[in-house]
Amino acid sequence: MTTDNLPEEGSANTGTETAHGQDIRALNSKIEKESAFLDLIKLEMQKVIIGQSDMIEKLLIALLANGHILLEGVPGLAKTLAIKALSGCISVDFSRLQFTPDLLPADVLGTMIYNPKNQEFSVKKGPIFANFVLADEINRAPAKVQSALLEAMQERQVTIGGETFSLPEPFLVLATQNPIEQEGTYPLPEAQVDRFMLKVVLDYPKASEEALIIRNNVSKTPFPKPKPVVSAVEVIKARDTVREVYMDEKIEKYIVDIVYATRDPEAYKLKDLVELISFGASPRASISMALAAKAYAFINHRGFVVPEDVRAVCPDVMRHRIGLTYEAEAENVSVEDVISKVLNVVEVP
Repeated sequence: MTTDNLPEEGSANTGTETAHGQDIRALNSKIEKESAFLDLIKLEMQKVIIGQSDMIEKLLIALLANGHILLEGVPGLAKTLAIKALSGCISVDFSRLQFTPDLLPADVLGTMIYNPKNQEFSVKKGPIFANFVLADEINRAPAKVQSALLEAMQERQVTIGGETFSLPEPFLVLATQNPIEQEGTYPLPEAQVDRFMLKVVLDYPKASEEALIIRNNVSKTPFPKPKPVVSAVEVIKARDTVREVYMDEKIEKYIVDIVYATRDPEAYKLKDLVELISFGASPRASISMALAAKAYAFINHRGFVVPEDVRAVCPDVMRHRIGLTYEAEAENVSVEDVISKVLNVVEVP
């Protein structure tokens, strides 16, 4: 990217200097260099994942913005494979939890084990103590197991037997779930869902992509595996750099307006949504959208946020944070429809 692509001074997207007094062009140059490793991750993941470029991008956003991600789709769409591929690109500890109806909270967090020799209890840590935790089919476990993740996801710590243990950094929960309509699934509680920065809904691959998937899976050639191309230290450093990405006050107001439009649609000339929304997005949505927009700009090797970044991440940030009424269900109005109307009406800076 050249400096010719930078917004004009005084525009909604940037100024001559950031809040830290750092020249926006210098910041842009710095981020171009420090975000180069993302292209390597994409290349390694594309060796394993055919298509689904949007899913790969959203996984990287969650990784860079220090958030958790929920992937929803029917079985066989490479949700688990994508998460395993991402962990294979980064030199970190990885653990997988297959959620089932008989799973217990102790199976996730760990428990106290009694040693009869010295007559003492000792802590046996669970699989949650890893950098990347794959919670596979999270909605197949009952609410008490799902809620066991709450403290870990929000506070980055776990309490076992009255003792609190910090989780390693970076720490990322990557959960998959089947559509709620499928048999044997439990809806995630609102408090649990809100802890996920993004909820990404996956669709079937294109016909040409599926043909390539078949070819790769029936070939004699061993299935490719991604190579580690970045360390945990580099990921933590990149997360710090993402927060340096410049966001103008007008972009901040744009985010606030989008979120507030789901809480008070009438104030934004969206009277037709008043009877369709039971509750709007939480303040966590505003925070997540700002961080995700910065991460999206970073992925695109840019040192400043533009409105298109916000619009790109908005559906994934908002779709699990808006409640619909029975009237919306009766009229076959989806959350995506609501978000689309909001984005079409709220004024872009």
